[in-house]
Amino acid sequence: MITIDTPLWAARLRARRRAHLWSRRELGERVAEAAGDAGRDRLPGPDGMAGMVASWEAGERPDEMCAEWLCRAFDADETGERGLFGGEAAGTTLWHHLTGVPLMPERFSPDDEERTGRAIEDPARADDRTVAYFEAVLDAYTRTDMRPAGLVGALAPVFGAIQGLRRDAGPAVRRSLLRLSSQDADLVSRMYCEAGDPEAALAWSDRALRAAREAGDERLVAYALAHRAGLEESRGDPGEVIGLAVAAREHVTPAEPPTATARRHEAQGHAMAGEEDMCHRCLEECAEEAAAGTPETPGASAAGTSETLGASRSGVEGAARPEPGTPDDDRLRPIEYPAGLGGALAAGCLIDLHHPADAIEMLERELPGAPAGYVTAYAMARLAHAYADAHEDERSAATARAALALSRRTGATRAMRELLLIRGEAPRWMFAG
Repeated sequence: MITIDTPLWAARLRARRRAHLWSRRELGERVAEAAGDAGRDRLPGPDGMAGMVASWEAGERPDEMCAEWLCRAFDADETGERGLFGGEAAGTTLWHHLTGVPLMPERFSPDDEERTGRAIEDPARADDRTVAYFEAVLDAYTRTDMRPAGLVGALAPVFGAIQGLRRDAGPAVRRSLLRLSSQDADLVSRMYCEAGDPEAALAWSDRALRAAREAGDERLVAYALAHRAGLEESRGDPGEVIGLAVAAREHVTPAEPPTATARRHEAQGHAMAGEEDMCHRCLEECAEEAAAGTPETPGASAAGTSETLGASRSGVEGAARPEPGTPDDDRLRPIEYPAGLGGALAAGCLIDLHHPADAIEMLERELPGAPAGYVTAYAMARLAHAYADAHEDERSAATARAALALSRRTGATRAMRELLLIRGEAPRWMFAG
């Protein structure tokens, strides 16, 4: 029998904190907020609270009042069916603790948890419901309002768990798990890119491409290649960017979703090479397909204008699933990627081609009302860059300050790096005040 040295309630606390993507300091802040004005005086400052959370996760049980505030922070019971200190069965806590897969009791039923835990223990038991469980986990974390580094911490263990399952799963389930592992790896790669770690982003991109090819899913291969083209932009080799984007389009028909993202990256490669006509041709083809009603690529819509992914999908409980025996291609819905990169990509082309006024017009049209998140931070940084190139220094500085504040709040390191590219007078005082 598998055992752990940490008390089950402490392991459950750590697993649920990580599921929320909270650091110990952030959980401490939420406990202090739950304590209210009267209780806050009993608690130490932020550093002290982070230390208290660490001690609780190591097995030092909080006193009665702190336990109550802790449960309020999670909006959970203390000892109920899904409570922090009673809660789900020991086996559920154990498998989440050992795998690092996020523990989300508000999303899954005890039966779903038990069934998935048994599959983790014996991968031959993996079935459509196992696939549905991990698909729902990926859905829950495909959001632009979460910190990229936190998303890496949640999604990377999911990849490991799926890889462990697929080795001994049945053929049909194995293919579905391969597709999920490709999508998970691609999302991790994207988050490493946003968090400012290009080498890790490339390594995870390799994993995504391998899994997509092994699954024989041409659309996922196209997604992985198109994303890889975007990663290669930072290396400054336009030929490589264009080659990957063209290869992505060769794996799908023009009407399929990955095409738009591939064309935008191809346009960026041409812009990097100073090939203005070819760049505009790619952008025009994107616009023509959109006007004709071609489905837009997840991750290639206007900057920040689409709703947070996952809002329209339910978890495993209540999710409509095809009956067993349905063809494999229809059993697993594709995970959509975070929306909001299209406008920033096109604006980047225009900035590289020294047409800042056109980039400004595009981004000013798309940014109003955009949700706060790392994608919006990047688009704002691009807008600040365009203002600076147009010699609108005051507007550049104001936009850069707002982009920097949002970048710090959302962990958008890529957006911060875009701000460092701004030239002219604005950088001298953009961060003042």
